[in-house]
Amino acid sequence: MTTAVDTNVIAALWDADAELSGMANHALDEAMARGRLVISAPVFAELMAMPRRNEAFLGGFLRDTRISVDWDLDESIWRTAGRAFQAYAGRQRERRDAGPRPILADFLIGAHAVERECWFLTLEAGLYRAAFPRLQLVAI
Repeated sequence: MTTAVDTNVIAALWDADAELSGMANHALDEAMARGRLVISAPVFAELMAMPRRNEAFLGGFLRDTRISVDWDLDESIWRTAGRAFQAYAGRQRERRDAGPRPILADFLIGAHAVERECWFLTLEAGLYRAAFPRLQLVAI
């Protein structure tokens, strides 16, 4: 079984909060025990933007943890992300909700997991459960 990992899980692993970091580490260990770990290209890009992270650091981290990167976001992923983002935007308009909004990358990340039929490890189960009902979630 392959588990796609969300940006927020790896960010939590690197967090100064020992409890959150420990939970992320445990969840990643459990996912690795079940099979392969993968991140999508948007997760890689988001991780690159984190403070004190660069391409060399990230490459070494991914090698050391045996997390692979799926660089290929084919048409089915873009279409699934677009449909989910469209539905989300419609729900937000109906609610007239001005709160914080996920960005397109979040929907690409979720669509990648759906289309590749991966389990999905995240800290934001609510967003992904609503946007991708078929997604096999593993929430921290």
